[in-house]
Order: sequence, then structure tokens, then C-alpha cells
Amino acid sequence: MPEQPPYLRIADELRRRIAEHEWTPGDRLPSRAQIGQGYGVGEDVVRRAQELLISQGVLEGRAGSGTYVAEPRQRVRMVRSAAREQPDGSPFRADMKAVGRNGGWESRTDAKLPAPAEIATRLGIGEGELCVRTVYEFLADGRPVQLSTSWEPYDLTSGTLVVLPEGGPHAGAGVVNRMAAIGVNVSHAVEQPEPRQATAEEASLLGIQKAGLVTHIRRTYYSDQGRPVETADIVVPAALCEIVYEVPVGR
Repeated sequence: MPEQPPYLRIADELRRRIAEHEWTPGDRLPSRAQIGQGYGVGEDVVRRAQELLISQGVLEGRAGSGTYVAEPRQRVRMVRSAAREQPDGSPFRADMKAVGRNGGWESRTDAKLPAPAEIATRLGIGEGELCVRTVYEFLADGRPVQLSTSWEPYDLTSGTLVVLPEGGPHAGAGVVNRMAAIGVNVSHAVEQPEPRQATAEEASLLGIQKAGLVTHIRRTYYSDQGRPVETADIVVPAALCEIVYEVPVGR
């Protein structure tokens, strides 16, 4: 097997020492030079290890002060399941209520935007065809915990009461319920999750460490005719949230 990168080995060592209570929440870690000397690695390796642990919520960096063991915090549970689509409410709000938090969101919609190449492919339309794009910040007790950018084909909803996802009588009802209002039955969604580092803008919006770990989910909803009716890029910070998938089992 390939040898583990040095920074991952140091991260495992630091995590172990915290788990064994050598350092407890609020304790300041030794300097990077001291840690590096103890393990025979350079300060850059220690820095990468600490940045990883900061992104996971194990450590926290304080400007001009050093690196500390973070106070334990409960991560918000995000449940991904088609069965959780609500006929009269939001699955996100239901998730937040389940963990005793108040869920909400802020959004900005731009209509008639040309579809970029990747979005066009995901929606099964031509590059440059018009779309409705909505950018979301999902909030738990007023704090951003999830970002999402949604695209819908403009020709599908143009001239209807659901053309603006967050406007009109069906505002905030969600893709499935809004599409049902115009006679489009959404039968399923496909999600592709993958881990990556947050962009500078994402880190700033989410209040996490620069280049912190996030899960990027590419989701596409399909009608029962097989047409993609919406696609979205969802960004969930690993340090703040855990993602759980519910898989229905038929008999």
C-alpha cells in the first residue's frame, strides 16, 4: 500500500493525543516548530495537518495567538431522502426542527440567464439556452450551514406562477411541489456527492477555515418522462454538518 502522506500522519497523531486527553478543549497547542521537531517533519507539514483538523472542527486557529483544541460542538444533521419531500413545508426546516434549531434561508434569483456548458449538459438543453438561477444560503439559527445554486430551464416554467422559485403563491415550496403545481410530476433525483476544499467565497459565506473541507453535491431532479427539471450544486461544510442518506427498501 502507498505510504500515508506525512501531514495525514501528523493529523492522526494530534487527533490521538486529543482523544487521550493530553490536550483538552481550550488548550493551546505547542508551536508548529515544536510539534515538527517532535515528529521529525517541517512546519509546513504541521500546518497542513492543523488546517485539516481545523476544517473538521477538532482545532481552531486564533489570529495572533496560536492553535487551540476546539470546544465540542454538535454538527447539524442533513438528511438526504426523496421520502422527506414535504407537501406543505421544507425538508430543511424539518431537519433543523429535529435538532432544536430554527431553519430558514436567504435567496437571490436571476431569470433568463444563458446556461453554462456543464449546466446545459445536466439539464439536457443546449449551451446558452435560458435558465432561471437561484442562489441560496440555508441558515440554522441565523447561521449559514449550507449553500446551493439551483438552475431550472426557463422554457419549462415560463409564463407560469412558479417561474420564480422564491416568488409568487408557491414561493419556497420546493422543486417537487412547484413542478406539481404546473402538472410536472417529479419522479426521482440523482445526487453525486464528493469531498473537496471550499473556495475562498464559500469559506467566507459559511464562516469556516479557508480551504476547509466541504461536501459538494450535484443534484438533478427528473420528471416521470425522464426530463431534467432542475439541477443544483449544494455545498455542505464538513465541520458544521453531517450528511445522512435515507434509502427506501421495497418489499
